[in-house]
Amino acid sequence: MTRTGTRGTTGTWISRWDPEDDEFWEREGARVARRNLVFSILSEHIGFSVWTLWSVMVLFMGPEYGIDPAGKFFLVSMATLVGAVVRVPYTFAVARFGGRNWTIVAASMLLLPTVAAFVVMEPGTSYATFMVCALLTGVGGGNFASSMTNINSFFPLRKKGWALGLNAGGGNIGVPVMQLMALAVIGASGGPRVLLGIYIPLVVVSAVCAALFMDNIAAVKNDTGAAREALRDPHTWIMSLLYVGTFGSFIGYSFAFGLVLQTQFGRTPLEAAQITFLGPLLGSLIRPVGGRLADRFGGARITLWNFVGMAAATGVVVLASVRESLALFTGAFVVLFVLSGLGNGATYKMIPGIFHAKAVRAGLVGEEAARYGRRLSGASMGLIGAVGALGGLGINLAFRQSFQTAGTGTGAFVAFLVCYAACFAVTWAVYLRRPAAPAAEAAATAGSEPQRVYAQV
Repeated sequence: MTRTGTRGTTGTWISRWDPEDDEFWEREGARVARRNLVFSILSEHIGFSVWTLWSVMVLFMGPEYGIDPAGKFFLVSMATLVGAVVRVPYTFAVARFGGRNWTIVAASMLLLPTVAAFVVMEPGTSYATFMVCALLTGVGGGNFASSMTNINSFFPLRKKGWALGLNAGGGNIGVPVMQLMALAVIGASGGPRVLLGIYIPLVVVSAVCAALFMDNIAAVKNDTGAAREALRDPHTWIMSLLYVGTFGSFIGYSFAFGLVLQTQFGRTPLEAAQITFLGPLLGSLIRPVGGRLADRFGGARITLWNFVGMAAATGVVVLASVRESLALFTGAFVVLFVLSGLGNGATYKMIPGIFHAKAVRAGLVGEEAARYGRRLSGASMGLIGAVGALGGLGINLAFRQSFQTAGTGTGAFVAFLVCYAACFAVTWAVYLRRPAAPAAEAAATAGSEPQRVYAQV
């Protein structure tokens, strides 16, 4: 492995990187990949914290702010929207500027929404101003796409599930950490500016660490042909739908949980904050487990049964909502968070596996097949991540509409239950259903594998 440049000034560029070469990986690749993974997680963690900033800011906004529950749901929805949209350019920025270089820029940009919120967070500020500040926090959602695209290039296929799961889980855990910090501040009778004053220095630390300890891979280039091919590939859109069901649920519920507890069950900000962090925390911690299970048993199988669990948990949430049982509602909601985190890890692992399987089916072998898989999966990840995050927008808008029309979130949960059933059906039909007998016979005659070729992805 050859590096050029000076760490911390012009940057460290790795000119040769071949993680599929076992000897190279054991000699030096694993060490470098793990170092980049650690500081990628740090940057993504702070990004997620900032992205979900307004999910806790609204807990501080009492009657004196003059904003009703529907207005608060709309604030957090706008942060989700921007976070989803910027994931696409953030994905391509890694190849354009280098993974390390873009991580420095993306981390530094988090100062804009945090400083802006610090300045305006007080009663009497206009709703439009709060809306602009909420929109700015969306840049934190983009960090996920660039971080995942960058780390995807560092690890071999056999370790991607665990590595991507750790990277995403470490980032996702920024959500409950932000909520725990808010709980501590509220409990100490502090205001929102205290919380923001804690996070502004952390943003600076993440940018400095990226500059000092991360690397750029010279071989990672934007491939417009791969991007166009990924856009035309039906698997990109199928996986986008499944990611709406898993990650969209995680981020949407993370933004909305505290508001639902306040609006439907009359919890105070402190009472809501004492519960809100638990679901995102467990969902974040279990995400790498989902990736590990996908490495072992196949992401499609884990994803399929995970949607069964999510549908069952949602059914219990609907029952608890109708009966107005806070204990049952909270318990089922936390289970739903855990399953969404597990599904995140399994579903994201499917992406490189699917494109590698396509390469093998097309007759490619060895490094050629691995290169095709990396090329198409890297091109599709940003789009899949963006569409998945839009699921969070849909969840918050569904809650807003449900509370506006019925004064309860029950209608929204019924809609989510239908969505999980659809995701289950798509996963089974596309990735796990055995081919029809005539097709299987034709495949066998042609000498190809007639079984479920994507079952192990």
